[in-house]
Amino acid sequence: MTAGSGTKADPWLLTTAPGSSGYTMFRDEQAEPPTLVCQVGSTTLKYHLRAIEDLHAWLTEQGDWVDLGAADEKKPAPDGTVEAWGRSPDNPVGGWYGLRNGYRGRFGMYLPPLLEALGLVELTHEPRNNRVRAVQA
Repeated sequence: MTAGSGTKADPWLLTTAPGSSGYTMFRDEQAEPPTLVCQVGSTTLKYHLRAIEDLHAWLTEQGDWVDLGAADEKKPAPDGTVEAWGRSPDNPVGGWYGLRNGYRGRFGMYLPPLLEALGLVELTHEPRNNRVRAVQA
């Protein structure tokens, strides 16, 4: 488990899958919609809070390793990746989990390490091309 309890005063302290960047995340349940706030240096990204449960459920359905496919909002996400699912009209929110226009991407970069810290997934930690899968009960 990673340090932090996921509140604004005590955020989760996380590292990207390759181990190249540290960042924090916390829940803002009072926001509309409830939000997961990701702070990467001076950049703030925001995602639907429900992304934690929704992504875990989707990974469980996949039943095997899934590529992360992290990409900025303006770049296409490779098909079948966590990033592509995080923007797909077929996901539970019907599109982008990212809430801040211009900063909606990188879902595949920042969500999987949180799910790993919460004990919901296994995550590879290679320099590139990392993958994730749901922990099987």
